[in-house]
Amino acid sequence: MSVNYGSKRVVVGAHYGLRDWLAQRVTGVLMVLFTLAVLGQVLLTSGEISYDKWAGIFSTQFMKALTFSVFIALAIHVWVGVRDIWMDYVKPVGLRLVLQVFTLVWLVSCLGWAIQVLWRL
Repeated sequence: MSVNYGSKRVVVGAHYGLRDWLAQRVTGVLMVLFTLAVLGQVLLTSGEISYDKWAGIFSTQFMKALTFSVFIALAIHVWVGVRDIWMDYVKPVGLRLVLQVFTLVWLVSCLGWAIQVLWRL
């Protein structure tokens, strides 16, 4: 078996590195900006925060669409992180596949629930 190090190293695998790293950073920044925007709206409202004021923040179509995009970003962020955990620490391929499928199904069902709650407001 030959050993290849340095620039002549044979790269194998799925090549997820940069794309996933960038996806996590972009989705993380989007979630932070959304959190700051919601916090700003909450802090700028006068008086006590009630259900009506809270629902009023999320009642506009723009805020619903923004919240939905943040839910999608959260799902992508979670998928990349959990998938990396499964790939790094679960060695049996069959078990890893089952865990990845379970994670995908769970994330999609959470998004479905979030959509129902968001459009009910």
